[in-house]
Amino acid sequence: MTQNDYVRLSLELHLFFDRIMKEHSFFLETAFMEKDKDLKRIAGDFQKDFSTILDRIVNLSNNNISQNFLKADEMITDNTLEAETKTSNLSGIEIDSNITRKQIKLKSGMINVNGMLVNSISAINRKTLPLIQNLIRFKTNILNNVLSCKIYTTNYPLLINHIINEAKMYYNLLSKIEKKEPFDRNYIYEQELFWNNIMKEHAEFIRGLLDPTEKELIIEANKYAKEYEAIIEQFNNYQNNLKNISLNETINFRNFKIAGEEGILDCKIKSIIVPLLADHVLREANHFIRILKSINV
Repeated sequence: MTQNDYVRLSLELHLFFDRIMKEHSFFLETAFMEKDKDLKRIAGDFQKDFSTILDRIVNLSNNNISQNFLKADEMITDNTLEAETKTSNLSGIEIDSNITRKQIKLKSGMINVNGMLVNSISAINRKTLPLIQNLIRFKTNILNNVLSCKIYTTNYPLLINHIINEAKMYYNLLSKIEKKEPFDRNYIYEQELFWNNIMKEHAEFIRGLLDPTEKELIIEANKYAKEYEAIIEQFNNYQNNLKNISLNETINFRNFKIAGEEGILDCKIKSIIVPLLADHVLREANHFIRILKSINV
């Protein structure tokens, strides 16, 4: 891995996943009961910690990231700022949208690597890795307590397991980059399988968080869940053209998510989905689409 690749891959990974981690922490914080104030506080601290790292990354990213990354809308979307504002107002929990405002102004460019930049990014990577591990332990502890009926949360157990798996993926990818290991064919296979499963679970969550009266949207979400399940089953007999199936499916699902977020922001869809969650799952679809488009098979 060249120094240019190390810098670019580190920055782009953080720009996507740091925001995902801080939003996971927010979703956990808002779902605890009042008696679990300590858990609320810990989740809030994680949100602040990842916000701090993300802010540092944004300050290093201008002209140091690729155009493909910026165009993918996986870092932020056109609606992220509005989604954050409305979600903060609904929850009463502060979200640092100044980071989003700075990200709106980011530009791509050719990396001018120097020792100071490499050292700064390496320091952030090494600081972030144990933070991700701590978040994984926190999420795992919550899941174990939910499954043993020791605490109650409005998050599905599957959703908690879902965000554990995303944190593990972040940790694994960041570890690989920090060791300067190349991404091989196995990486592509693992990413495709992983994100197909994430998309399947998104469809299942959306299906369960919509108001029961939203029958057409529930049917459509359920359709996507079944279609992704069928794609995942095909991975036992992996074929090159499966990439195109995943890509077409995810583009269609992404469009469904875009319409859903707009409906939620405009208060036209009845659900218990906060605007930031709608934007969150949309960005993850955009991330997967960029990965699929980068595969040459």
